Amino acid sequence: MTIPLPPAEVTTLDAAFRHRVTVLPDEDFIRIGTGPWVSAAELDKRVGPVAASLRELGVRPGDRVATILPNRIEIIELLFAIARIGAVVVPLNYWLKGEFLQHQIKDCGARVLVADTDGLAAAATLMPATDVEILIDVDGDSDRVSWATLRAGQPGQQEPVPSGPSTLQAILYTSGTTGLPKGCMLGNGYLIHSGREYGKWVYPGDRVFTAWPLFHASGLLNGLLPVLLNNASIAFDTEFHASTYMATARAAGANIVLGVGFHGRAILAQPPLPQDGDCHFKLAVFPPMPEHQQLEFEKRFNTPLLCEGYGQTEILPITLSAFGGRRKRGTTGEIASTIEVRITDDDDIEVPDGEVGEITVRPVHPDTMFAGYWRNPEATLQAWRGLWHHTGDSGYKDGDGFLVFVDRKRDAVRRRGENVSTFQLETAICDHPDVSAAAVTAVPSAVGEDDIKASVVLGDGVILDPAEMFSFLRNSVPYYAIPRYLDVRPSLPTNAMGRVMKQSLRDEGLPAGVIDFEALGFSVPRQERRKTDYSPPGS
Repeated sequence: MTIPLPPAEVTTLDAAFRHRVTVLPDEDFIRIGTGPWVSAAELDKRVGPVAASLRELGVRPGDRVATILPNRIEIIELLFAIARIGAVVVPLNYWLKGEFLQHQIKDCGARVLVADTDGLAAAATLMPATDVEILIDVDGDSDRVSWATLRAGQPGQQEPVPSGPSTLQAILYTSGTTGLPKGCMLGNGYLIHSGREYGKWVYPGDRVFTAWPLFHASGLLNGLLPVLLNNASIAFDTEFHASTYMATARAAGANIVLGVGFHGRAILAQPPLPQDGDCHFKLAVFPPMPEHQQLEFEKRFNTPLLCEGYGQTEILPITLSAFGGRRKRGTTGEIASTIEVRITDDDDIEVPDGEVGEITVRPVHPDTMFAGYWRNPEATLQAWRGLWHHTGDSGYKDGDGFLVFVDRKRDAVRRRGENVSTFQLETAICDHPDVSAAAVTAVPSAVGEDDIKASVVLGDGVILDPAEMFSFLRNSVPYYAIPRYLDVRPSLPTNAMGRVMKQSLRDEGLPAGVIDFEALGFSVPRQERRKTDYSPPGS
């Protein structure tokens, strides 16, 4: 018996979930970590009371509900409950702390913050500067509203909340590569569109395994939504572990493994095991990876590997290669049929195929990309100048319908699968009382993506203590944003306007005498990555 997929008139997250509850109520739908599989029907039994409790707390359509949560089942319950009452979910990176975290809570104007114990601790001193009125503790370890209280709500007879494809459903923050992070406004239609497009990877009956975080566009738009809309199931790991990733996916009964290129390269870097060839997955997706590593992965794990896919929170997907379809390794895949792509020069003039320029895009259909940046019309207009969305990335068309990504135009760093805002990191470093100026640049990493170099100027007469500086950074910024290299110098190279010439810092690479925190043995253990009270030994 063929189970029908959601029809075209299903254009909202709530409608898509209700369809799943109707057509596939009792089959496995989602699992988080080592928890049990949860069906759509069981999830619906939890969503109703949570939605009712949020209403009782005064959450109304359009209200923002921010979360600071790692992958756990409560974030799924909350997502569908928020959709049911017409509110807006704002999932925040749970590694954030300090100014990184405060900016996003304050900017989104959330009335409600849902967090675990560590999240509440990170946000505790930040609340007075925000609009948050209600704190919900999913661990129940405080005097805040507990998750058990929400689950105990009485759903009763709920009036449907009017919504459509253009109704705002989520705000996801960018990395802030050219300034403070911006909130991407995602309507229902965009969520549904992305889920349907990634049906080119996920088919009915498939079981997906991934460690993508649910606060990220990848976890939501590339992971959860395709599974919801294509009658599949998904197991989310709580964190990425390269040494056990493939074995954990196999134990979960998955036939599709999803991740990013950093994950694939890290898996390949593990010592080969005799059982590697027993994987036999239908498909693994880890974009991007060099062609020789793709071939090595396929041979070692006896699994076809697809590394062609490209997009950003603002518009997903821009390109991808369909499972079993036309593909060309070394590209980002075919341009999606719902997207127009132009490659333009600095004057927004289109350049010929094969010539590198900025990747600019626009949708063919409405409600298939983000609706602009939250409370930031200036940034929206700048990104959409000439009625094309400017990605800030460089690439070219190859003439055969494939897009090749070349580099990021913006001053960005990508480390451990996360984009790092150099602007925010520089601000955080300059909060150290001994630092008078800082510039952050990327340097090549031996394991792919980037390592971070922070070039700093110290105050007069200051002698840097590497251990103390590492401790300061460890308590101030997410673990993945801590620079590996610290370049202490008398001044930063600037132009006549006083702007730091970062290209000069990139060109010089790693100068003599640079401090390498990794070589000194400084690191953040996995179990301590969310702690904010670290002190160096002997302090």
